[in-house]
Amino acid sequence: MTTYTRRQKPPLWQTFAIFLGLCLTACTNSPPETNTSGDTDRPQVVSTSTIIADMAERVGGDAIRHKGILQPGADPHIYEPVPADSAAFEEADLILYNGYHLEPGLIKLMESAGVKARKLAVGEVVPPLEKQNQSQKVPDPHVWGDAKNGILMVNAIRDALSELSPAEKEQFAQNAAQLVAELQRLDTWMQQQIATIPENQRRLVTTHDAFEYYARAYGLKVAGTLIGISTEEQPSAQTVKNLAEEIKKSRVPAIFAETTINPRLITTVAEEAGVKLAPQQLYADSIGSPGSDGDTYPKMLQANTRAIVEALGGKYTPFTPPDTPKSGE
Repeated sequence: MTTYTRRQKPPLWQTFAIFLGLCLTACTNSPPETNTSGDTDRPQVVSTSTIIADMAERVGGDAIRHKGILQPGADPHIYEPVPADSAAFEEADLILYNGYHLEPGLIKLMESAGVKARKLAVGEVVPPLEKQNQSQKVPDPHVWGDAKNGILMVNAIRDALSELSPAEKEQFAQNAAQLVAELQRLDTWMQQQIATIPENQRRLVTTHDAFEYYARAYGLKVAGTLIGISTEEQPSAQTVKNLAEEIKKSRVPAIFAETTINPRLITTVAEEAGVKLAPQQLYADSIGSPGSDGDTYPKMLQANTRAIVEALGGKYTPFTPPDTPKSGE
């Protein structure tokens, strides 16, 4: 083979021949774009919210193919679907969504696109709290704030997956049981943590009304919110002023921003009320990004509890998850 020094260059025709050969080799050896037969044997499951997606992935494991539409940190209330979402719905065997109007854009798309997949409103297995929204009462969709409700959701996903793929029923049951055990332990821990907050300080002020289930389950009172249960609302200057006045009266030690909402307005409320804005934002409508302290549903509940306890004057003790069963046990 002819070699070339640094100063010598191969002839132009030889460079072109090498380039053409590489292209042909790459084309010949490219993997097929279609899924393998083993992959297509697994049912395709699509989840809307990141919370439900985390549950589905943990219960389904490697027995399903899963796609989550919303990314961590996305706000389901105001999310605008894109064409890829319609394609995902059309390819799905099962669609898991929250319901109670949490993700209105995606629900509208799902209902209008002629989707043939089975559908489960996972959040609607929980009897809702009703909230006044202008002139009518509407269900509060933020059911996952109570870990006991999370258990109901996990079990509903287990049953839907078992119906979809009966051969994997045992695996789904085992995966769900492991997650349920963690949530049961977490539920008790959360009650114990909130109980360390002085009773007159167990008051929660957040950006939007997403923590009523959490508050009722663990002994807090929602003392105020900047907006209602949907982030589609736009607070007025008068709303900001009124909330600041309520905070002064309630004497809460801190108020909370949320990861899915711009903190600018709630920061203004804190400044006008002369109260501290908690250093850690709460995970309201989405789990955190990978690697964050709230990147799974259980960790989201843990992170929120820690943020609330530390900001409101309680004594935080880290959560200890149940032992994970070893393989074969």
